[in-house]
Amino acid sequence: MLTTRFVQGAPNWVDVGTTDIEGAASFYRALFGWEFRSAGPEAGGYGFFQLDGKTAAAGMQTTPEQGPPAWNVYFQSRDADATAKAVEQAGGRVLVPPDDVMGQGRLAIFADHAGVSFGVWQPAALKGLEIVGDPGSLCWLELYTQDMAREAAFFDAVFGWETSAMPFPGGVYTCINPAGEGEDAMFGGLVALADVPPGTETEPYWLPYFEVGDTDAAVSKAQELGGKVRMAATDVESVGRMAKLEDPYGARFAVIKSAAPQEG
Repeated sequence: MLTTRFVQGAPNWVDVGTTDIEGAASFYRALFGWEFRSAGPEAGGYGFFQLDGKTAAAGMQTTPEQGPPAWNVYFQSRDADATAKAVEQAGGRVLVPPDDVMGQGRLAIFADHAGVSFGVWQPAALKGLEIVGDPGSLCWLELYTQDMAREAAFFDAVFGWETSAMPFPGGVYTCINPAGEGEDAMFGGLVALADVPPGTETEPYWLPYFEVGDTDAAVSKAQELGGKVRMAATDVESVGRMAKLEDPYGARFAVIKSAAPQEG
């Protein structure tokens, strides 16, 4: 499961780039209870979404030239410069070279072999998200890909990720965990685009999941606030009830009320 005990290769940050940060802040405040707090005038409009005083995500104003609104995911790196070299050696690209961020840590943005962007955060003063797994916070990630084997090999080379197969009704799901941490540390999954219903996912990308107390209520609220439903609320046995959504500005995300852990 996702925790704030961040280790090499584990998700430790998530932020949304949007053409209307004030509108997005209003949307997510009503949906998840987040309060937007500016990181200061020197941060260029970047700020933190806080839930009960703990940072659950972040956000920033972007321009159309920077790409469409989207959620961005970041992974722990003990050495961002070494990770940049590993990305290039594995066939990826460095989009934003490693750089210090106001003494808070070291940031870099990459693209994998398929062109899907992801970031790393090498912590200093800012360790990472302060709340995960609780309602209103990040709980899972999925990478939609055209080539499962190649993607797994890429991230194994970059982070040492380990994968495992989890059977579920209708097929097998490929889970990811950090190197040497075992299946208890699973934080996401790889999903083949060929295996999803036609028209639901058409391109490789990272999809963040946020825990909610009531999936159907979250879907209704998102629609009321101007968001769109990309996949209706669906039950997955032993996993939970989930739905895929899009905020009013086009950033894609998912919500889930996770199933209670099975005893034994």
